[in-house]
Amino acid sequence: MPMILGYWDIRGLAHAIRLLLEYTDSNYEEKRYTMGDAPDYDRSQWLDEKFKLGLDFPNLPYLIDGPHRITQSNAILRYIARKHNLCEWGWLQGVGDGGCIPGLAGWEAEGGETEEEMIRVDILENQAMDIANELARVCYSPDFVSHLLTTPTPTGLDLEKLKPEYLERIPEALKLFSQFLGKKPWFVGDKITFVDFLAYDLLDLHRIFHPKCLDEFSNLKDFVSRFEGLKKISAYMKSSRFLPKPLYTKMGIGDTEKERLNESQKKLQNTHEPLKGKTSPPEQPILYP
Repeated sequence: MPMILGYWDIRGLAHAIRLLLEYTDSNYEEKRYTMGDAPDYDRSQWLDEKFKLGLDFPNLPYLIDGPHRITQSNAILRYIARKHNLCEWGWLQGVGDGGCIPGLAGWEAEGGETEEEMIRVDILENQAMDIANELARVCYSPDFVSHLLTTPTPTGLDLEKLKPEYLERIPEALKLFSQFLGKKPWFVGDKITFVDFLAYDLLDLHRIFHPKCLDEFSNLKDFVSRFEGLKKISAYMKSSRFLPKPLYTKMGIGDTEKERLNESQKKLQNTHEPLKGKTSPPEQPILYP
């Protein structure tokens, strides 16, 4: 019986989960909920069944796998990882007494096998979530959205000129991730673990927010290319199941705002009126996909 992954019909917190489900060849189906448009942002599709699914802490995303009903995105990732030996433990969970069976023949942990590797998993899991939440707060901020929608920017949405506070913090944040990865192929070591899926999602979001943000960090760019080059990940990204956008719900910089932003830029880019010494239309790409 397939697992059921429930979430909004967006990328959001489910992106790393979907990637991990695909990488592990998991048998799953999705229940995607649609949010209404502004100004009400109707959530009745989800709210009508929120408390009818047997979830201990009803929330999105959720994963239902037989008797197991899980919320919290990182808890879901860890559950899938444990099922496929992509977590930080080098043993299988025991049956009956709740113990563990170390060193079971034929099984090799693709994750932290030492205390140091387990610590790296724990650190990166939480650090990635902290930074992802910071970016989400920026994109859901009414002040930020209002600024982008109302500030005249005849040369397009030039983030180098807008200089939002978050953009100024990106290089230092990414520098720490680059140092943490070092020369390793994956963030814990030679073998991929579930935190690499979180790290990829985070780095890809920042590429979208600021396309050149990884240019100074060759090892992070290599990591992203290595991840996207994984056979199952590459196949998934080319399939109709792949959902790279919208990034956030419509209450953030979602479809409505991005369409308005992009339409405004197109109009600016199609006008040939001189703009403060500019004699040709701007050539900047549209920021939001």
